[in-house]
Amino acid sequence: MAKIAFLLGPQFEDSEMQKPYNAIRSEGHETVIIGLKAGEKLEGKQKQAQYTTELAIKDAKADDYDAVVIPGGSSPESLRLDPDIQNFVRQIDQKGKTIAAICHGPQILISAGLANGHTLTSYPPLQDDLKNAGAVFENKEVIVDRNIITSRTPKDEPAFIRETLKALASKAVQRA
Repeated sequence: MAKIAFLLGPQFEDSEMQKPYNAIRSEGHETVIIGLKAGEKLEGKQKQAQYTTELAIKDAKADDYDAVVIPGGSSPESLRLDPDIQNFVRQIDQKGKTIAAICHGPQILISAGLANGHTLTSYPPLQDDLKNAGAVFENKEVIVDRNIITSRTPKDEPAFIRETLKALASKAVQRA
């Protein structure tokens, strides 16, 4: 099974963390919650979910993971300028591993320099930011462009989860 990094900061969108996290775990994949510091208790902006980071980004190695999931809310804004976050996501991309970002998650792709040349979606008010970073923005529930999966909002979670699980299954087949 795959090992998945979840990049998480304060005020994440509760369901955008909970639902993909639970779905990925229920399929038997290993998950690791990575933040700026290990052992940090983080609460969702709707106050319906709480998680504790298991690993600090400075200690995370992209080689140890098969994919990264980036929930939205205010979390990506608090993570996006950290050089270790940017380097981790860039290394995942360089290895062709899956990057799944929902809502505000693509802000991290922008800061890591990964939006350019991709067709992406996000929380619709971010479309100008994506276009300015060189992406083609499409207002769709989910977009898969090579190894990057993006979705807009909590209502798109079923499609986001479906495509993320599909990508993880194809990686598992390649390793077998």
